[in-house]
Amino acid sequence: MKHKILVTGGLGYIGSHTVVELQQSGYEVVIVDNLSNSTIETLAGIERITGIKPRFENLDCLDYVGFDYIFERYEGIRAVIHFAASKAVGESVQKPIVYYRNNVNGLMNILDLMPIHNVKHILFSSSCTVYGQPDSLPVNEDSPTKPATSPYGNTKQICEEIIHDVIHSGASMSSIILRYFNPIGAHPSAEIGELPIGVPSNLVPFITQTANGLHPELKVYGNDYNTPDGSCIRDYINVVDLAKAHVISVNRMLEKEQREALEIFNIGTGKGVSVLGLIEVFEKVNQVKVPYSIVDRREGDIEQVWADATKANKILGWKARFSIEETLQSAWKWEQKLRQKKEA
Repeated sequence: MKHKILVTGGLGYIGSHTVVELQQSGYEVVIVDNLSNSTIETLAGIERITGIKPRFENLDCLDYVGFDYIFERYEGIRAVIHFAASKAVGESVQKPIVYYRNNVNGLMNILDLMPIHNVKHILFSSSCTVYGQPDSLPVNEDSPTKPATSPYGNTKQICEEIIHDVIHSGASMSSIILRYFNPIGAHPSAEIGELPIGVPSNLVPFITQTANGLHPELKVYGNDYNTPDGSCIRDYINVVDLAKAHVISVNRMLEKEQREALEIFNIGTGKGVSVLGLIEVFEKVNQVKVPYSIVDRREGDIEQVWADATKANKILGWKARFSIEETLQSAWKWEQKLRQKKEA
């Protein structure tokens, strides 16, 4: 019997890649997505890869009554993977209320409804932003969380605290929290990938769009940080590697009874790459130039952070497999396919 998994934000960037991995691992998936930062065409891309069209409901996580109906309609949901959230650091500084409403209230609705419908497991999509600017690198799961540098980061901290408090209260529930570092790239098939609505807020789609001539140049926010080349350093992880970590985590929640009710894992490569370094690698592996200019620092950005993923390596048996070169090649392949579709 296939286990049924509810995936909120399942047509988004990370969500869609995770749906693919779940289906290929034998899970039945129900996607809930309000299409605010995704597109319905992604559903067809998932089906082309897996041969399975997942169930889809167009619904906002803030719709409590609607979500109550989803749990009733798809009886037997074993676990929730909660991706749905507003996610742009810069935008969160400009629109904090939107971020607190969407990210915090959406999670609380789901946590409130889960015990009513006897759903006992939730996998939460968190972020390395909870560490703020770390005192030492790399960061592990015991590194202190710092005051968030953006409303987005603060919502992730608050949501983690809510999950902790719910489980500590004695609720019949377990959770795994995955703290992502910086997902990039696309599925090797180029059937799904990062598809930002409007101007991208993430670095790699802006790089690929600039290389494709959609923008005159890329803006690099600051070259005066305390890093070797002055630009910010991040831990860039292939989105398929990240998706596979979700499947392993779901397996663990459903199959391993003797474990802690709340577990937290860093999901990263353990290597830091600067913004300017990433541009250089992209240009080299794809034989294309990316015009860029240096502009002022952007509020909310952390100087440098990368993961110690030892815990995930040992306990989950997960490890990042794709190289940064392979990942950036997949991102460019996806961008080229998008352009071909638009020109057709």
